[in-house]
Amino acid sequence: MSPPPDAGGTSMAAPAVAPARERAVLAVPKGRILKEVLPLLRRAGIEPEAAFADEDSRALRFRTSERGLDLIRVRSFDVATFVAFGGAELGIAGSDVLLEFGYDEVYTPVDLKVGLCRLAVAERADMARQDDPSRWSHIRVATKYPNVTRRHFARRGVQAECIKLNGAMELAPVLGLCRRIVDLVSTGRTLRENGLVEVERIAEVSSRLAVNRPALKTRPDEIGALVERLRAAVAEAMP
Repeated sequence: MSPPPDAGGTSMAAPAVAPARERAVLAVPKGRILKEVLPLLRRAGIEPEAAFADEDSRALRFRTSERGLDLIRVRSFDVATFVAFGGAELGIAGSDVLLEFGYDEVYTPVDLKVGLCRLAVAERADMARQDDPSRWSHIRVATKYPNVTRRHFARRGVQAECIKLNGAMELAPVLGLCRRIVDLVSTGRTLRENGLVEVERIAEVSSRLAVNRPALKTRPDEIGALVERLRAAVAEAMP
């Protein structure tokens, strides 16, 4: 596993076994993806308590209709880390995040078929008209995904210098920070409105059910049943 470095630049090792808990925890992402995920949870018989829908609430952990299961609401980029380090037995994480961190402790048995988008390389439209990606040998890229980006370009023999940004990626080429970005693209509207175009696709992205492997071994009946119910909910939702 390649865990994220702490503030001092050292790596933290995930525990071999998640801490024992009476109630299992399912980590869900804040924001747009959560709206797509909630119908699947309800279809699987998992209904959050009323406080979960209160937009003014500062609470982050909630009970559910499922005896023995709580929900926690965290940043989408943190879900995989909560699962890998035993803070949650299960989580719902984008495949982009799972690719970026590559945690060995995280098992992803179900593609939830929501949060569909793609991870792509984009550059200024005026530059793209004369640019040839096959001729790149060294590039500077602004991205939230430095690990995925470096691996992608290394497979082509291209050295990628990554500038880590957590948002407003489209500003980087406009303000001269770099010429290209790697970011999630859905409709492409944000790129167009900032004078950028997609020039290369790295990966298709969707939300996945992530499971802590040690938890699955120590609580196979409980965790396994939740996995199967969510798998069935996805199948039922498909046209």
